[in-house]
Amino acid sequence: MLQTAQRGKKSSTKKAAPKTAVHELFLEAFRWMLLARILEDKLRSLYRGGMIVGGVYLGRGQEAVSAACGMFLKKGDVFGPLIRDQAGRSAFGEPLLDVVRTYLGSVKGPMRGRDGNIHRGRPRDNQLAMISHLGAMIPVVVGKLMAKRMKGEKDFVGLTTLGEGGMQTGASHEGLNIAAVEQVPLVVVVTNNHWAYSTPNEREFACANLVDRAIGYGYEGHKIAGTDLNQCLEVIEMAVKRARAGRPPQLIVAEVLRLAGHGEHDDASYVPGEMKNQPFAQDPVAQTEKFILDKGLLDRDALKQMRAEIAKEVDEAVATAQQEDAPHPREEDWVALSTRDLVDQPRLG
Repeated sequence: MLQTAQRGKKSSTKKAAPKTAVHELFLEAFRWMLLARILEDKLRSLYRGGMIVGGVYLGRGQEAVSAACGMFLKKGDVFGPLIRDQAGRSAFGEPLLDVVRTYLGSVKGPMRGRDGNIHRGRPRDNQLAMISHLGAMIPVVVGKLMAKRMKGEKDFVGLTTLGEGGMQTGASHEGLNIAAVEQVPLVVVVTNNHWAYSTPNEREFACANLVDRAIGYGYEGHKIAGTDLNQCLEVIEMAVKRARAGRPPQLIVAEVLRLAGHGEHDDASYVPGEMKNQPFAQDPVAQTEKFILDKGLLDRDALKQMRAEIAKEVDEAVATAQQEDAPHPREEDWVALSTRDLVDQPRLG
């Protein structure tokens, strides 16, 4: 992507490159990546300090893929992210304060402190709440897309993400199949992080690569290096455009290594040391930052300022949420049904 845009240019100085639309897109993506990394580092610290109840599951190593997933969707599109998609959630419009409030159990958060951090969503804005049973997001997104089509809506796309472990579930197979049969505008981005918790690839699937399944389902398949932000942006943007234009559903498989355990309770001691030296195991944030410096898109001072600004935003959000109350068990008026009238006067039969 960026390489193509700069082909033929020669530079013998360290002056910043003139900004183009491609450069601006790349830097925007990096900012979403950096926000996710700084935020999750803060959440890790809060969890280890006993200030977060439940689990914390980081997307460390998946930030480039995730950011690209959220950046090319527009109003009316449907996004079904998973827990490790903080960069994509932010790019799609999830407010930082909503994230922190959910993790810290604030009554002012979108879940009003009544559910764990994993399941947060903004359904009215078409960001669906994650389902813990991995693979289940695919049929849910497909159903949402079919409903929009039945209502006569036009020009929309749905994108959902999955790990390679979730790709082996029954729900994922059913969802992938019905999407192709009904020809809904769907993009599925599978992040192969080489471990389904502690189960390695060779115990998960027997095909040479998961993208080989695309043709069997009737999808167009693409394989990318998930640590390369250029590839992530170029291919995911292309897939979204193809789905929107009426092409078959799109399957993208991105290869990475999760640079943390399954959750903060897991030390990932099962990952062999030699795997950590593979190209797919590179840190995408560090790799992208080096690219930015090498190409002169920003200098070190500008990057330092960006980090400081994001860290300040995160600290302010945490400070706000920490001052807010948790839900009161006897005063909270929150019900599963959509309105109090439905609860008080249910229509039976």
